[in-house]
Amino acid sequence: MASDAASHVTVGALSAIFDDTKGEVREPIVQCVQVKPLPPQPNNQERYRAVFSDIANYVQTMLATPEANHVVTDGSLRKGCFVRLKNFQANSVKGKKILIVLDLEVLADLGEAEKIGEPKPLEAKGEEEEKTLPTTISSNGFYGSKLQGGPPQQPTQAPAIRGTSASAHATIYPIEAISPYSNKWTIKARCTSKSPIKTWHNKNGEGKLFSVNLLDDSGEIRATGFTEQCEMLYDIFQEGSVYYISSPCRVQIAKKQFSNLSNDYELTFERDTLVEKAEDQNDVPQIRFNFTTIGDLQSVEKDTTTDVIGILKDVGETSQIVSKGTQKPYDKRELGLVDNSGFSVRLTIWGATAVNFNVPPESVVAFKGVKVSDFGGRSLSLLSSGTMAVDPDIGEAYRLKGWYDAQGRTEVFNSHASVSNATNSSMKPDQFKTVAQVREEQLGMSDQVDFFSMKGTVVYIRQDATWCYPACLSEGCNKKVTMMDEGQWRCEKCDKSHPKPEYRYIMPVSVSDHTGQLWLSCFDDTGRLLMGTTADNLMQLREDDPTAFGEVFQEANCQTWDFRCRAKLDTFGEQQRVRYQVSSAKAINYSEEASRLAKIISSYNLN
Repeated sequence: MASDAASHVTVGALSAIFDDTKGEVREPIVQCVQVKPLPPQPNNQERYRAVFSDIANYVQTMLATPEANHVVTDGSLRKGCFVRLKNFQANSVKGKKILIVLDLEVLADLGEAEKIGEPKPLEAKGEEEEKTLPTTISSNGFYGSKLQGGPPQQPTQAPAIRGTSASAHATIYPIEAISPYSNKWTIKARCTSKSPIKTWHNKNGEGKLFSVNLLDDSGEIRATGFTEQCEMLYDIFQEGSVYYISSPCRVQIAKKQFSNLSNDYELTFERDTLVEKAEDQNDVPQIRFNFTTIGDLQSVEKDTTTDVIGILKDVGETSQIVSKGTQKPYDKRELGLVDNSGFSVRLTIWGATAVNFNVPPESVVAFKGVKVSDFGGRSLSLLSSGTMAVDPDIGEAYRLKGWYDAQGRTEVFNSHASVSNATNSSMKPDQFKTVAQVREEQLGMSDQVDFFSMKGTVVYIRQDATWCYPACLSEGCNKKVTMMDEGQWRCEKCDKSHPKPEYRYIMPVSVSDHTGQLWLSCFDDTGRLLMGTTADNLMQLREDDPTAFGEVFQEANCQTWDFRCRAKLDTFGEQQRVRYQVSSAKAINYSEEASRLAKIISSYNLN
């Protein structure tokens, strides 16, 4: 059996991957001689390392994507089996040859065998040779390290910063495969969004930054340039144009609060990052959507960013509001959207988009990057980084237009406001949980947010931990401010300084019922109710009378409240655990409580 399997192995393939003078091999077959998990990663993604042999040589490899990981988790990739390498990247890290595997197939029909032959490790090339060898990237089952059909193309414009032409790389690396484990790559991507230049100030200094969203066939990723890179690259990037971008470029875990993309990673431009406008501007998609139907918005968490597509039912007039924080005027316009889920929603557009909006009603409009609000049940707002496409050439638009012409024009649509009110009133008794039920039903352990009500008694509030934070004084901001050397409190969001902050509650509270105990996170409105005073007053009391300060915390203990909570899986450090947040709290209504308990008693069969 071993000899039969050995006849299928592509002898010498691993050496050829790292040496383009040996020719190309399509989808080589190799033997797995070792599989081990990598140490836990910051984003809790599982990563695995494998050693593959082609009988002549062996090389360390890394499974770089979840699509490749599944062959380990399902038990099919194990020591002695044979695999076909379908998609990979050859790399060299600190003088060692590493093969980044993006996709592979376990050949079950070849079975398993003891290690065949006496393979030797691949030896790394010298440092100078390593610098000049172009990175090998495969996205279609081939590998090689030279551009086929002649010498490297010259850039269509001067590279933005020092280095050679980005288009001198052999093939293009897909965005979906970018991770901290790959250090030499080139992507070809369309700039779908470019932010204005923003400035920042803190006690360590000041600077500026901008961000772009980059798109290719495989996915999207956000990239940011700070200060020097901001000055060099800002004018290079134009929305809608396609670019080659080549490492060095830092890859890190994405900061989801600043991005509306689903990628787990984001890029930071470095001093030697190469950016070059591509000659061919048509082989990269214009935009990629991840639509939520209007009917499903009710289940989307507040402040989530998503994409929607709908029929433009009505268009409001342009109006203007003045920001209470910055005193700047902002133009806005409200749109009404409907779709075949039977729901309608209000969507607000801003600035020049609102002023110049001239799309006729009954057009199909797709919005990328809208923020979900719970105002009126559910409403939407187009972010400054968002985009809009009228009658886009996509399947969803054609299906929506066909439905509307056939029957949608005469339908009556529901609003989320009426459904939300009906749902809350009818489902509230079903959502009441004890602490034991919350744990037994594993609320918050899925990808969805779980909501529940509970009657709980406050048993402990930690006054030695962070129970409040200094917030911005600007109306509606509430972001944390930082004290500067000159005694001013700086808000990065508003780009303003204040002589003092407004302290707001952010309290961990231990709450119990007859079945167990939970730690709940309470914000300012709930904190004022539980503590009987504002966080500002309590901070002042801590300075003036520490004894009275402690008594306020003691007074809050042993009080029973009706809590409305949400449970959501969060990551703390490298561990995942459920976080329970209080959405609202109110004093116990004993009449309602008695009725609820009576219904529970009557539901039991006492016969």
